[in-house]
Amino acid sequence: MTDPVAPARQPDPAEPPSAQTGRRPGTGQVAGELLLTAGALLLLFVIYEAFWTNLASGHLQDEATAQLEDRWNNADPAAGTEPAPPVAPPPGQAFARVHLPTLGEDAAYTVLEGTRDEDLRTGPGHYVDTQMPGERGNFALAGHRNGSGAVFQHLDQLNSCDAVVVETASQWMTYRLLPVEADGPQRRAAAERCLTPEQAARVNAGDYSHVQGRHITTPEAIEVISPVPGTAWGEEDDDTVKAAAERLLTLTTCHPQFSNAERLIVHAALVETIPKAGDTRPAALEEH
Repeated sequence: MTDPVAPARQPDPAEPPSAQTGRRPGTGQVAGELLLTAGALLLLFVIYEAFWTNLASGHLQDEATAQLEDRWNNADPAAGTEPAPPVAPPPGQAFARVHLPTLGEDAAYTVLEGTRDEDLRTGPGHYVDTQMPGERGNFALAGHRNGSGAVFQHLDQLNSCDAVVVETASQWMTYRLLPVEADGPQRRAAAERCLTPEQAARVNAGDYSHVQGRHITTPEAIEVISPVPGTAWGEEDDDTVKAAAERLLTLTTCHPQFSNAERLIVHAALVETIPKAGDTRPAALEEH
C-alpha cells in the first residue's frame, strides 16, 4: 500500500514572511557574491591582458620583423663606423630593431614609426618628434610593460653601463646606460667605466650631469624625450638639437607594472657604431 501524501502545509498568517518563504540573503552574503563576481571578472581580464594580447602582439611583431628583413635584404649594407641615421619612415612602418642583451637573448624587438595604439600593439614605437638612431639628440621609444607584447616589462632591471643595441639596415649602434646614480663618486666611477672620457666629463659635470640612466617620473614630464633630457623644447627649436653633444637613446614605459600612474625612463648614450658586414655583430649582444 502506498503511503498517503501528506497535505501541504498552509502558511500561518501570524508568521513573519521570512519564516513563510525562507530567510532572505543578508548584506554580507550579497557583498560576498559581488566580490566573487568581481574577482572572477578581474581574473579574466588579467588572463586576457597577460596571455591573449601578448599572443596577438607576438603575431604582429613577427609580421613586422619579416617585412623589415625583406626590405633589409634589398638594401645597401655599406656603411662605416660613423653613425648613419636612417631616413624617417611613414607612420606604422618598421625601420629598426632594439636589442636588450642583459635581459636575455630573446629581448629583441622590431621598432615601428609612431606611438599610436596600433603601433604599440606591434612593438616599441618611435616618438616621431625625436631624432632617429645615430643622430645627435634623443632617439626616444615607447613600449608596453604589461600586455600587448610587454616589450619593456623588465626595464627596471637595467643598470649603469648595460648595453642597448640598435640595429638598422646598415649598422649596429651600441648605447650604454648612463649612471643610475644621481651624483657622487659612484656616478663618476660608472660613467668612466663605459663612456669615453669626453662623455664621462659631460655626464659628471657638464650638460648631462642631471640625467640619470634610470628613473621614475610623471606622464606629463615630456622633457625626458627632449634632445637634451630635462630641457624644454619644441619642433621649432632647432638650436636645441644642434647644441646636443650626445647621441642618446631613451626608453619609456608605464610604472608600476600594472599601472600607468607614472613612467619608467631609461637613458643611454651611443658609444660604438660598426657596419653590418657579413656576420659581424657587436660584442655587447653577448652580454647576457
